[in-house]
Amino acid sequence: MPLSRSHIRTTAEAYLARHPHEQDSLAGLLSLLEADADPADRATFPGHVTCSATVIDRKQRVLHIGHRGTGLLLTPGGHIEKDRTLLAAALREVCEETGLRPGDLCLTPQFLGAPIDIDVHDIDANLAKGEGAHQHFDFRFVFCLVPEQRPRLTLQEEEVSSARWLAFADVHSSTLRAKLLEASAHGLDGRPEPVNASALIHDGQGRYLLHLRDHKPGVIWESGAFALLGGGRTRDDENLQGTLLRELSEEVPGLRLENLRPYAVEAATSIDGLSVPIQVFAGQWRGHPDRLALHEGVLLRWFAADELDRLRLSPATRDLIRRHAAENPPDNKPAAAPPVWDGGSRVVLNGVGVHLHIEDAQGRVLLGLRHPDSKYAGDTWHYLAGRCEQESALACLVREAWEEAGLVIDPANVELAHVVHVVDAPGSQPLLQLIFRARRWEGAPEIREPDKCLTWQWWPRHELPDRLVSYTRTAITAIAEGRLYSQMGW
Repeated sequence: MPLSRSHIRTTAEAYLARHPHEQDSLAGLLSLLEADADPADRATFPGHVTCSATVIDRKQRVLHIGHRGTGLLLTPGGHIEKDRTLLAAALREVCEETGLRPGDLCLTPQFLGAPIDIDVHDIDANLAKGEGAHQHFDFRFVFCLVPEQRPRLTLQEEEVSSARWLAFADVHSSTLRAKLLEASAHGLDGRPEPVNASALIHDGQGRYLLHLRDHKPGVIWESGAFALLGGGRTRDDENLQGTLLRELSEEVPGLRLENLRPYAVEAATSIDGLSVPIQVFAGQWRGHPDRLALHEGVLLRWFAADELDRLRLSPATRDLIRRHAAENPPDNKPAAAPPVWDGGSRVVLNGVGVHLHIEDAQGRVLLGLRHPDSKYAGDTWHYLAGRCEQESALACLVREAWEEAGLVIDPANVELAHVVHVVDAPGSQPLLQLIFRARRWEGAPEIREPDKCLTWQWWPRHELPDRLVSYTRTAITAIAEGRLYSQMGW
């Protein structure tokens, strides 16, 4: 699949947003991106896009090669072929020309996957290739060398005559040299650092929460496998913990971890084969994964350490979990009621849901229309509601009211109005649905979680919507009649 024009344009625009003073010098590139011809095709004239790699070792030296065709000392690079991204093209070129492996290289937190420089240079005509004089718009990407000792290079004899490592101050390209020196003042020292963050989530009882990724080979990292939640750092993230919290809010909003702390650095491999150091944070959570809204991937499940061999899982992640399990034995706090009582009848753990019942001056009840993609009751009206986590029911009510609708609830103004004991289907977990009435509140209902609720609306009790969660209808009727308890599905 050819590299898309939109990918090149997006990369160029992001670069210019950081270097607006280069707008004029890159006018030719911007014109190329507006033209009809393929900007990545070497047959496009009077210019086309190329990519190169700026490889830095731990002594802050940059790899250069002697180019046979021009006699110049350059950073490795060349024309785009069937590459997935500009970064992938730069990586392929440096590996072809020097014999480095993708796993010998990693990204830097200063630049991540963005180019450090876009250079415009003139290329003389080459009659042997039938090419006239033209320009190269070279996207330059930075990679750190992972091994402490420089690997032995295997140079591509056809195009490369030699290799040298030059200090930042000796780099031949003036624009690249200036940007390297500036970046060195902000921590670019050639030492590999984590640029991704993941969460090792456990329940204190020996179980670990794993995320099954979508099966999209070549598109999604660790496609179709179980993995830890998390993702890559962006330039807007203040630190790697900020990266993790942002990723969790995007992937699984509502998941809140206790005792979050750095645990280890895990080595992984990207889709392109790059080495990816990942900062792993350990945190505790005791909830039911089916009650979370999962926005990326297929599912979340708890697994014990001795179940990991049954899963498609990277060996590094498997070893990491087992190490954590060995270092953190279960805390022996009961996760459920005792298994047997009353003549052998098994006790079943009941879930607890919390719901807000408020009425306006006309006696109308506030209901929200759930998002069609919601795992529960999609495209159906329902109370403002949530599942109790490691918190009291009233604390849950106050939190959900603010997070979902921007309403401020004082627990002193709340009373328990009704309880519905529900079994949705035979064999499913019983749920105690607590409906609290708030006599007073601050704020007007607003859409704060559009992935969950599309709109809020006040409904007269005698004109409730047809598509209404059944136990919500039961509760509204019972509250109007003054009844405190009902049950459904038993």
